[in-house]
Amino acid sequence: MKSVIGLGNALTDISIHIESNSVLDHFGLPHGGMKAVDIREQENIDEYLSDSKRKTYPGGSASNTMRAMAKLGIKTGYIGKVGHDKTGNIFEQSILDAGIKSFVLRGNNPSGRCFSLISHGGERTLCTYLGAAAELTQADITKDMFKGFDCLYLEGFLVQDHDLIYNAGKMAKESGMTVALDLASYNIVEENLNFIKDFCKKYVDIIFANCREAEAFSCQTNPIEALDHLGKYCTIVVIKDGAYGTYIKYRGHVEHVRAMYGVRCIDSTGAGDIFAAGFLAGLCKDLFVTYAGTIGAIMAGEIVETEGTIISDESWKKIYDLVHQVENGKFLL
Repeated sequence: MKSVIGLGNALTDISIHIESNSVLDHFGLPHGGMKAVDIREQENIDEYLSDSKRKTYPGGSASNTMRAMAKLGIKTGYIGKVGHDKTGNIFEQSILDAGIKSFVLRGNNPSGRCFSLISHGGERTLCTYLGAAAELTQADITKDMFKGFDCLYLEGFLVQDHDLIYNAGKMAKESGMTVALDLASYNIVEENLNFIKDFCKKYVDIIFANCREAEAFSCQTNPIEALDHLGKYCTIVVIKDGAYGTYIKYRGHVEHVRAMYGVRCIDSTGAGDIFAAGFLAGLCKDLFVTYAGTIGAIMAGEIVETEGTIISDESWKKIYDLVHQVENGKFLL
């Protein structure tokens, strides 16, 4: 494959560092997971954290992945929905500025936003008001959007809309595309397990998961055993295990890619999105899965040392140098 189009919730991210987990417990937010909230609840959380420092930047899981892939020179596209507001305009402009083919549609509600609550140690808990993003339906997706792309990348946060994700996967396979799915959040996997397993068996070629998501899918706490279970559903399974690296199963073989050395995790927001960008970019460059995984690890190593999901120009210079070495077989984790 050479090109990828992402389908996801078009969101603006607001990163907030929290001094304790009291806000998570007070509002019943799953530690390290994601909870969909209405606009009033998000406003209440905002007020509760009114004295906390924050940063705002374009977000959304699949759009994060497409932006990073575009920076690596991969042809990308993006499908999502925003409101008729300034926030939506800024989001769409960020897609266009990245050189991504835009299928950003407009809905009736305000544009969605995601609060990324960062605990000590860098763990992130997401509380998301979807707004217009939730108005994206199966009727919005057409085969014409997929023309010129080889792979459809789906963020797992969409799994809650069964009709949307099922029909997108079906349409992609009918168009001869590879389908990649990031499981996104362990609680979403738990709540939609039977659907996800059926969907993966029918349409998915590549699954991305962290250990908690893999455990929710497989009921296996050991990543190798979880890898074996998920491998029954698709061609490539990628399980990310933080500082312990990444496990990949491909054609019956298990590969291990180490994490980058000496990385200090400040904020894990978007780490999975950016890893997926590096991995898929590696596949688009016809690299073997361990080399693709190395590019993913390089990029994830940079993003966790950054607040938010915007990688600095200085970090991109480091990434480009290491990716060049990977492509020439001179660097492998």
